[in-house]
Amino acid sequence: MKKLKERWGIDSNFQLVVILVVFAITGSTATKLASPVTDYIGMDPATTSGWIYWPVRIFLIFPIYQVLLVFFGWLFGQFAFFWNFEKKMLNRMGIKIK
Repeated sequence: MKKLKERWGIDSNFQLVVILVVFAITGSTATKLASPVTDYIGMDPATTSGWIYWPVRIFLIFPIYQVLLVFFGWLFGQFAFFWNFEKKMLNRMGIKIK
């Protein structure tokens, strides 16, 4: 845990726990929200090939996750950490954000 705290530039164990909780809540919420979106566009796992359904669902989860990560970070008082985390991740993907 010490290396993770150093890498992320955080000092307290409490802040580390809050950040990990935000990651967990965000991931769970993003996967939960992807289901109604796939239903809305008419994709059902029972009627759509798994080779199409799952890549589309994963593709949908990604932007939902990005938005929710910053939202839940803000909600838990860690907006600055997650905004910087988001910018770094998107920059690595070739999407420049100032």
